[in-house]
Amino acid sequence: MKTKFVFILPADFKPRTVRQLLQSWLIPKKWQHFLRIEQKILVNGVYRSFHLPVYGQDTISLDFSFLANQAQTYLPSAGALPIIYENDDLLVINKPAGIKSHPNRTAETGTVLNILTQQLAVPPLMVHRIDEQTSGALLVAKTPVVVPILDRELSQKTMGRDYLAWVTKLRTEPLADSGEINLPIGRDDTDQRKRKIDWQAGQNARTQYQILQQDQQQALIHLHLLTGRTHQIRVHLAALQLPIVGDPLYNPTAMPDQKMLLHGYQLFFKQPFTGEPVTVLAPLPDYFPRAAMINKELAQNKI
Repeated sequence: MKTKFVFILPADFKPRTVRQLLQSWLIPKKWQHFLRIEQKILVNGVYRSFHLPVYGQDTISLDFSFLANQAQTYLPSAGALPIIYENDDLLVINKPAGIKSHPNRTAETGTVLNILTQQLAVPPLMVHRIDEQTSGALLVAKTPVVVPILDRELSQKTMGRDYLAWVTKLRTEPLADSGEINLPIGRDDTDQRKRKIDWQAGQNARTQYQILQQDQQQALIHLHLLTGRTHQIRVHLAALQLPIVGDPLYNPTAMPDQKMLLHGYQLFFKQPFTGEPVTVLAPLPDYFPRAAMINKELAQNKI
């Protein structure tokens, strides 16, 4: 497991203190404390006090070996998941529908983390989750060092996710071609698996949408999460009487064993430490209506 990092600051780097550098890299304060006390951060091979500056072309060495035993282990499961982006620190898979992101019990198998446990040379670490019935881009860390950094990117909205969904048009009144759904979401007391719109105790939930195609029965909608509540897209669309095709919980017209047509087609984030922007496209599965055409348009940046 990778716990040691070496970076050369770019020539045009604006000088700042060691502390400011670590803050800009979103490194947790308790980890900064360890790096300082144990002198596990070196500048050009020598420890430098946190109040002193660093400059362009300085070599920064970081040693997070105290995290080596923090990775959780999972029982391995057979199979292989499609990896659509990978570097030394993280990877993005195109998760198939019907596979859970992570196990809820120690003995549970068959989830993304179980499969990646036998597929990778290092233990996988969850960064964010998508529903079992949802397909699409899922980010997984390969070292615990980047997990809190990516968590902060998610909370600060420098990491984002975009989805495509085919919906069943149950509503009779027209809906604007684009807009924002701002409806609070809470637990459904009648079914522990579900969420509902809850104006009294619900959490703030916001989703941007744009209708891309539609006919009398269905519509293809682009969705961007502004918050990340459980089942957010599914609950918001159902509240508009536009439930996702095949949604077993929120679409009353869903058929048994029907695939849910919600796919996370795009994930964007900044590479930890370097800040390099990364955008990963996850091709739609073949069972998605007009998948070939939509995948071509995605590749050409037409969506």
